[in-house]
Amino acid sequence: MTRGDVRVWAQLRRESATWLGPWEATMPPGAEYSARSYRSMVRALRRQAAQGRSLPFVSTWDGRMVGQVTVSGITWGSARWAQIGYWVARPYAGRGITTLAVAMAMDHCFETVGLHRIEIAIRPENRSSLRVVEKLGLERVGLARRYLHIDGAWRDHVLFAATAEDVGPGGLVGRVDAHPVER
Repeated sequence: MTRGDVRVWAQLRRESATWLGPWEATMPPGAEYSARSYRSMVRALRRQAAQGRSLPFVSTWDGRMVGQVTVSGITWGSARWAQIGYWVARPYAGRGITTLAVAMAMDHCFETVGLHRIEIAIRPENRSSLRVVEKLGLERVGLARRYLHIDGAWRDHVLFAATAEDVGPGGLVGRVDAHPVER
């Protein structure tokens, strides 16, 4: 992500606001909220990346930004795990772009960064995201009740996970090859 992507990022988010709204994190009542600009967000993500706490990625299609994948909450020591969150602009949904982007991010985390476990939390109603983890073959590990504040309330999430051993040689990108991206 670069600071120069601000217009494209803002336009994608604006155009897909209604579609993304039910899945977007919100601040719970009583929490301090300060709206960050895109440039501030990029600076914060880069700082966290430099500290080894997050890895922000842009999803692209034909050389254009169409979404975002963020590896966050990276924990080292004996855990070596992280969480992944993602979004894609509405016009690009259903093409396999997010599945490939998440597969690439997870492979990078396992093969290059040296993480052992990746988790993804998805609202049970979010069929598009459930399809992503299904295509990747991630294991459903349980239901986390009132897990995140999403769309104005504490929402349940289904937790999915994979370990480096689960993925094995060839990585997750090899699994995505069986699901070609549609135009």
